[in-house]
Amino acid sequence: MRRTLRRTVAAVAMALCAAALPAPPSANAAPPPAPAEAAAQWIDRDTVVWKGARRADARLEFGTAGQGRRQGRIRLTPAALTPAEQAAHPHLKGFPAFAVDPRDSDLARTALRDRLVAVQPDADGRPVTTGVQIPGVLDDLYGPAAAGAPLGPVFRRGRPTLSVWAPTARTVALELDGRTVPMRRDDASGVWRARGTRGWTGKPYRYVVTVWAPSVGRFVTNKVTDPYATALTADSARGLVVDLADPRLAPKGWNRLRKPAAVPLNRARIQELHIRDFSVEDRTSRHPGQYLAFTDRRSDGMRHLKALADAGTSYVHLLPAFDIATIPERRADQARPDCDLAALPADFERQQECVGKTAARDAYNWGYDPFHYTVPEGSYASDPDSPTARTGEFRRMVQGLNGAGLRTVMDVVYNHTAADGQDARSVLDRIVPGYYHRLLDDGSVATSTCCANTAPEHLMMGRLVVDSIVTWARQYKIDGFRFDLMGHHPKANILAVRQALDALTPAKDGVDGKAIVLYGEGWNFGEVADDARFVQATQRNMAGTGIATFNDRSRDAVRGGGPFDADPRVQGFASGLSTDPNPSPANGTPAEQRARLLHYQDLVKVGLTGNLADYTFTDTSGRTVKGSQVDYNGAPAGYAAAPGDALAYADAHDNETLYDALAYKLPQGTPAADRARMQVVAMGVAALSQGPALSQAGSDLLRSKSLDRNSYESGDWYNALHWDCRDGNGFGRGLPPAADNRNAWPHARPLLADPALRPGCAQITAASAAYRDLLRVHATEPAFGLDSADAVQDALSFPLSGTAETPGVVTMRLGELVVVFNATPRRQLQRVASLAGRRYGLHRVQARGADPVVKTAAYEKRTGTFRVPARTVAVFAAR
Repeated sequence: MRRTLRRTVAAVAMALCAAALPAPPSANAAPPPAPAEAAAQWIDRDTVVWKGARRADARLEFGTAGQGRRQGRIRLTPAALTPAEQAAHPHLKGFPAFAVDPRDSDLARTALRDRLVAVQPDADGRPVTTGVQIPGVLDDLYGPAAAGAPLGPVFRRGRPTLSVWAPTARTVALELDGRTVPMRRDDASGVWRARGTRGWTGKPYRYVVTVWAPSVGRFVTNKVTDPYATALTADSARGLVVDLADPRLAPKGWNRLRKPAAVPLNRARIQELHIRDFSVEDRTSRHPGQYLAFTDRRSDGMRHLKALADAGTSYVHLLPAFDIATIPERRADQARPDCDLAALPADFERQQECVGKTAARDAYNWGYDPFHYTVPEGSYASDPDSPTARTGEFRRMVQGLNGAGLRTVMDVVYNHTAADGQDARSVLDRIVPGYYHRLLDDGSVATSTCCANTAPEHLMMGRLVVDSIVTWARQYKIDGFRFDLMGHHPKANILAVRQALDALTPAKDGVDGKAIVLYGEGWNFGEVADDARFVQATQRNMAGTGIATFNDRSRDAVRGGGPFDADPRVQGFASGLSTDPNPSPANGTPAEQRARLLHYQDLVKVGLTGNLADYTFTDTSGRTVKGSQVDYNGAPAGYAAAPGDALAYADAHDNETLYDALAYKLPQGTPAADRARMQVVAMGVAALSQGPALSQAGSDLLRSKSLDRNSYESGDWYNALHWDCRDGNGFGRGLPPAADNRNAWPHARPLLADPALRPGCAQITAASAAYRDLLRVHATEPAFGLDSADAVQDALSFPLSGTAETPGVVTMRLGELVVVFNATPRRQLQRVASLAGRRYGLHRVQARGADPVVKTAAYEKRTGTFRVPARTVAVFAAR
């Protein structure tokens, strides 16, 4: 009886909310034509900006005349943007602005829940119509109340309340386990709520939202999942009413989980890893391709991660593991190539053709196509149909990594969604159309990130980012977050994430939020470039925040060229430029190669300092310069304020693996053993830099993707990791997929066909062991983790830098250490006269380590001369 009464009251309240507005046009009536664009922007309750508008007789119109309905109007008068409005919307400064007539200001909330257009007469008096962008006015009207309103499933004493922000919706109802439950609208916040009973727990649900959809020019009724969902049915068809704090979802020992000691970001050594790649071809794993593979402590993959952790790797960075839009979650629905791929020639086209035919329906994707931001991906669970498997098994994965001595970083992608508009995979835009995505001046969705760009500068999108991150940190005990295309976020949004995490405490939340590390891609491009719309979270702007950005300067110097070169054979410091040239004309004349190599060495030096902007040293021309005065394609090379601001790396999931880049760049006749040594030199530059460093999983094992530069959906055949050296390193699995690699096929064919480029166990195990020795050196020497720019300036120098510097060799002095990076094919002597008479010897780790070649390195006390074998990183310590 009580339940019936409560439902009846809620139904009346919902009816009253809907009755406050005219009914939408009949489904049988022809909808009014939708404007082709939305050039008007309603930026706050008082102001409209309209690109191209004439400054007279402009107005907003809402609703549709006819069928007994009255069309509403909001009068506009010419105005100017205030200084505050210009600061909030710098890209709109030069556009015509209009003030909302105060007599019509109370119409805004009604207008925003209806068809809305801007109208003005043309020169002949005929009405010109355009759509209206509404994010700014929604934030102004609803933001103060909505900013702190609970959203998604929230439990109190076992009873859930479901809430969704839908300020422009006509009606919202809850579809719960096949029945419809009314929801009540809060007019101040635009949030719709339904309070349930304990019996709702575990039930599938979605929202039924009736709203004006500009993308199709009509009212629609969308059945859509919850943006704040914390659990899902298979293939994301429904949300599940789940309390993540329910003890039944916690694996054994979860609440008592002991993590490895927190490692500060400036000392972090990170292994980037894709969950499926890790185990799908590991014959020793009991759970191939699943979260639970990280609980297989005796598998080859986990043994290798444990060895890396013991050597000094501190974090595993997981590629996106939230709900992915493009992977069928049930194994029965996942397509597989129908070719005998292993039987085909190493340089054949057939492999990529077979893989390509099933790419859209197979089990593989990198995961940069988010569907639901705060739910683990179901295809990695043992049973995607289980309502709780993915939650518990994700947590067991974290336990497994922590047990191996590794903290866990999660790759997060809040800068875009997989779809927008009325697409079935669009969640946000089908609830509040036109709000969550960044719109261009004509109203179209920006796609500079490859997909539909989100707009974290809008209050509720920015809040979603913060709320989602906090959920992952609290409920899944994630130790760090890597932001995809972080430069498309406002700096303020990323700092808000930092502030929210810092507020988490072990006593209150079960985690120490201040120990959680943050880093991301600080690239500067697209419609937001150069702070066009807000201060971006780019490399330059994030300096000094304690949030790191990827350092492409050192990466390009080490590898050579850039990731988008037409000729992939362009060489760099660790790939033979000038000292071991290949025949590509793209490298230039011998004189040009030498000059470029020396400049690359300056970039490497700046990178070794942590990419500090104000670090002062002598460059290869003999000038005294700061890191910021070294050129990187017209931009300052050094941009960091402190050693933790820039993240060093030689390869990551994007672009060719390091082995494949060296396959292109080193002369084809380079022996496999020398290729392995050059791999270690390249990785060593990042491993021994100040600040954080990252390597792609398997790079220490010479991992190849058969020259594929963009393997995001190239399937297991090209992507899987091979932990057993007898299975090779992945090189020679056929020509890489044509879509992103066809232009390089003429260079790729002879390489893939050459059996000498396929390393054997001797080379694979030697490279991995030598790299682990460098990690041990880093882990045992505090000088590699200096915590300020002043400390780096005092302790780190390049004593041989200048006009007489050896091409292909960088010598670094770091406190009581001397590190020589010899990337040349010859033994090199490096005489540091100021050290003559002092005693040095090969670092104890390398002296007792796995590499017999580095053990031949020597030091002559009388002259201060360091003798270093070819293609070797040697670390010497004062005695």
